[in-house]
Amino acid sequence: MHHTGLEVYANASALCEAAANRFMDLAEDAITDQGEFHIALAGGSTPRMLYSLLALSPYKEKIKWQNVHFYFGDERCVAPDHDDSNFKMASESLLSHITIPEANIHRIPAELDDHDIAAQQYAETLAHHVPCTYELPMFDLILLGIGPDGHIASLFPGTSALEEADRLTTAVYVEKFDSWRISLTYPVINNASHIIVFASGAGKAEILRSVLGDGVSNNAETPLFPVQRIQPRADMTWFVDADAAKHIRKTV
Repeated sequence: MHHTGLEVYANASALCEAAANRFMDLAEDAITDQGEFHIALAGGSTPRMLYSLLALSPYKEKIKWQNVHFYFGDERCVAPDHDDSNFKMASESLLSHITIPEANIHRIPAELDDHDIAAQQYAETLAHHVPCTYELPMFDLILLGIGPDGHIASLFPGTSALEEADRLTTAVYVEKFDSWRISLTYPVINNASHIIVFASGAGKAEILRSVLGDGVSNNAETPLFPVQRIQPRADMTWFVDADAAKHIRKTV
């Protein structure tokens, strides 16, 4: 039975503290149950704030990082030391500050010239390392941001990636940024035990009005935005701040 929730916080700082506590609880539960916690990270400013918080006390000490496996929901097709790299952002804000085996960090080889091969290699990484349920990798947690156009990961409006139903990952050309990305696909996102979607700041208020409307019941029969195509098998929670939520008529 899937569950979708909406949690509204006073500001981005309060949102990140709540998300860090949720991260810690989910990690502890997964490590207790199965010995490992498998998480896919998002890019963006709110996730960066979350990662920076996780690198500090008490999270730095309390989370059993040696049992955490990090993956990425999407990546720009750049070198891992490029300023646009989600891997670089996660490394600078969190991964370089914690004691974790290098083998636990599974980055997307997005610097490869052949984007389809990069996607395929990452699909093989997922199949090899992430526990499978329903014949698909089942992440314990997938973090997602939402763009002003309603995209999540690198699943952008009007791209063929939205229709990818067979592969775990896909290469996608994003015309408005004139750039290639590698992204997880809906089958993998939907199969996660927990999905968290972040939205903070007034710049996200219009897309949340369009997507959530009168609360979380407004997912259109025909999805207008990529985020509305998420059909979680388990648990999905929106973590939003008051500025982003200002046009939502009803909170649940």
